Amino acid sequence: MQEYNIKNYLENVKTVGMCGHIHPDGDCVGSCLGLYTYLKHNFSEISVDLYLQPIADSFHFLKYSDEIIHTADEDKEYDLFITLDVSADDRLGDFVKYFQTAKNTLCIDHHISNLGIAKNNIIYPDYSSASEVVYTILDEDKVDYDTANALYLGIVHDTGVFKYPNTSRQTMEIAGKLIAKGIPFNEIIDNTFYEKTYVQNQILGRTLMESVLFYDGMCIFSVVRREEFEFYNITTNDLDGIVEQMRVTKGVECAIFLYETAELEYKVSLRSKKNIDVSKIASYFGGGGHMRAAGFNAKGTVYDVINNISEQIELQLKEE
Repeated sequence: MQEYNIKNYLENVKTVGMCGHIHPDGDCVGSCLGLYTYLKHNFSEISVDLYLQPIADSFHFLKYSDEIIHTADEDKEYDLFITLDVSADDRLGDFVKYFQTAKNTLCIDHHISNLGIAKNNIIYPDYSSASEVVYTILDEDKVDYDTANALYLGIVHDTGVFKYPNTSRQTMEIAGKLIAKGIPFNEIIDNTFYEKTYVQNQILGRTLMESVLFYDGMCIFSVVRREEFEFYNITTNDLDGIVEQMRVTKGVECAIFLYETAELEYKVSLRSKKNIDVSKIASYFGGGGHMRAAGFNAKGTVYDVINNISEQIELQLKEE
């Protein structure tokens, strides 16, 4: 299984900076905190900083989540800067400056759209998650309870609790090894994946109620606008799981979820079941992701965005 080992990148390194993508999801948080914890517990002579935008409240049970730095106010030059679950440097947000000024860089990822953004790259597009990639570059006997909690969280979220097509035999074997560390795997699934706050259920219900089927019921889309963010007092973290719930609508092959980031600007999330490669669609519009889960940023009216996506869907269907 093991081709790389993180220790090979740490020779003569005294300072390490780490970062995941903007709007961190479960795999981003899990892979980042998993590696951060591993380094703190096994390489205490190295000073490590972890940068992420604010994470979901349900992820705060993870060890060292209170040490995450949320701003890029301080100027630092690291011996090594590591990106995790990041397919392009524009996904680093304000933290990109640390990546650009570091003496050496390492990218750990599983996005098929990642062509190698760092000086050193460990990218496995056929792995379920960045967390799975991280596990394979660690010494198994040094993965402790706290590291296991984080990596299991990441794998659970990017596999949809082991039901997405990216789940492999290796994924399940790694999950089993993490469970063997004594982690509360059932609580991690319930409390971070399935459990929703009252407000999250409200916005989910409204989004589903206002969703629109098109393409003879094979596609579905919905949108959350800025005024709804204000009305419900929500953040982007409260939108997790909406597009996945849309995807499991009976008869739907492709789900499209948009939320407004500025006037006539949207973040678009795409999910599909088996016939549409949404990574191709996202890449066409400057984004990226996986065959069954991808996203990009778009400008224009909702009608413009949906119409443009529909054209790409139609092209794929005609190729079959």
